[in-house]
Amino acid sequence: MGKIKRIEQLTHNPFVNLYDLSVENRVGNPGKYYVASRAKTVEELELTTKRQKPDGVIIFSLYGEKHDRVVLVRQYRYALDNYIYEFPAGLVEPGEDYHTSAVREMREETGLTLHPLKVDEIYEKPYYSTIGMTDECCATVYGYAEGKISGDRLEDSEEIEVVIADREEVRRILREERVCVVCSYMLLHFLHDRDPFAFLAVGEAEGQGGAE
Repeated sequence: MGKIKRIEQLTHNPFVNLYDLSVENRVGNPGKYYVASRAKTVEELELTTKRQKPDGVIIFSLYGEKHDRVVLVRQYRYALDNYIYEFPAGLVEPGEDYHTSAVREMREETGLTLHPLKVDEIYEKPYYSTIGMTDECCATVYGYAEGKISGDRLEDSEEIEVVIADREEVRRILREERVCVVCSYMLLHFLHDRDPFAFLAVGEAEGQGGAE
């Protein structure tokens, strides 16, 4: 097992920072590794605290009386200098649980009201984004959205187009557009399953059965 010998914080930014790790690999050779993190200090890094907490939340929500459309955002991202399709998402603020964050972020990014589903923890617990470069992890909240689209609550730094997509449009997006990886996996459920949330009910039933 590798060992971390020293950690140096290279940046001091409000939303993401870079850390320089002096390490020793499994055969005893020294090396360097770089970690990007939402943590503001070395003391807050997960590799220091050994505690997992959700940095952000991703929202997979269906829309319409028949729940036959999905809420997406087409957002400009500086990292690409281009637009990419994603689920509505955002950071979990201090003192928030991720369900509260999801409702807030949905309202801020789309103007819609989210009604979260209660599901087995296996589906919504925080999972890691790109562990090769960052310790960021995000929870997923599932639910149904209603209301009228609005951009009134967007920050000046956010450039977002809300897309309410049916299966035909989802198929086109997956084929032709840039798509966030987590979003793409979930959209496959939406594309191929009559009830895109059916797997959540199965998971809940399995969880209840295991508790008996």
